[in-house]
Amino acid sequence: MARMIVAIDGPVGSGKSTVARRTAELLAYTYLDSGAMYRAVAWKALRDGVALDSPGHLEEIARKTRIDLVRSPGGLRVLADGEDVSERIRSVTISRAASRVAVAPGVRTHLVEEQRRAGAAGGVVMEGRDIGTVVFPHAGLKIYLDASVEVRAERRRREHQAKGETSDFARVLDEVRERDRRDRERLVSPLERAHDAVLVDNTAMDAEETARLIALLARERGAE
Repeated sequence: MARMIVAIDGPVGSGKSTVARRTAELLAYTYLDSGAMYRAVAWKALRDGVALDSPGHLEEIARKTRIDLVRSPGGLRVLADGEDVSERIRSVTISRAASRVAVAPGVRTHLVEEQRRAGAAGGVVMEGRDIGTVVFPHAGLKIYLDASVEVRAERRRREHQAKGETSDFARVLDEVRERDRRDRERLVSPLERAHDAVLVDNTAMDAEETARLIALLARERGAE
């Protein structure tokens, strides 16, 4: 038995964050949201007026910003240079900006190093788009979480509504398809299923069912 690394990858709207958070609770592991790191860089870039199409400046921000993911009774807290930005990085604006920041090679290279540092001791569930392929290629359990593009778009639309932002389904569907294209075609760490990842299609499953399935798979592989 061991405190393993559970890596969950998948496209936008597949429910990675909710599922990873719940899986961590079921295993009594630490949940690490890799996307929060990219969001924190995006937040700082927008705050400082840095162009999102300037990879050199974005890399400089990433390297100069200390980003800490802190486990707390209220959930995962995200600190940027000691400042709690947990709520501010969850807006639709930051989400869209983060998808552009994430394609900057220097940003990804640096944040991958940080993610490895954060999860090196094991006992973590980390989600993202390159966790099982790049960040932790030797993770004890790799999951590729997916769902139909229509279901993923509807989930995103509901997320936007929950934040008080109106969203037209057709527009969100276009955004999801564009995000998929950008994630899969980027030069560094493109989104792809690791050869040894378990495919979990949760088109017809809710987050609780998905998390319980993944926790079961982890225990079957000897998760402590």
